[in-house]
Amino acid sequence: MSPVAVVVGPPGAGKTTIGRALAAALGVPFRDVDADVVTAAGKPITDIFTEDGEEAFRALEERAVAAGLAEHAGVLALGGGSVLSAATRALLAGHTVVFLNVGLAEGVRRTGLSAARPLLVGINPRARFRELLEQRLPLYREVATVEVTTDDLAPEEVVARVLADLDRAGTTNEEDRR
Repeated sequence: MSPVAVVVGPPGAGKTTIGRALAAALGVPFRDVDADVVTAAGKPITDIFTEDGEEAFRALEERAVAAGLAEHAGVLALGGGSVLSAATRALLAGHTVVFLNVGLAEGVRRTGLSAARPLLVGINPRARFRELLEQRLPLYREVATVEVTTDDLAPEEVVARVLADLDRAGTTNEEDRR
């Protein structure tokens, strides 16, 4: 069993929103690794970061990604920092990976620099967001099968582009959508 598509990208790219819509378009189930981490830990991600630290969160996340890749046959959305793990990047090899890219200004607007996103909390969250993008962009591109920039696009437009790119890449077909 393997996901039809794995969705990656920075905070605010639309991984959950687009992942759900893509799964609906393909007629497959949706699964969110962040939700799996929350379930496994029994507490919100912000509490994991605060009480246990980022390292503990990343270990839970790595296990959740591995389980999702092994068990889920639909669309799987990963957390924004999942690609930081070399083990996760290795596991993504051979999978259809959709990188939802978002620019700095749009990402900041979408996230609202929310306290629910622990890595964006601090003295200068805009600078932190820029650092995250700079650090992770090469990693997203390393694992990506297709890349769609989500700035200025409605979710249905993003899904249409993802489907078109997946069709061009030969990673989906009409049977996948039935």
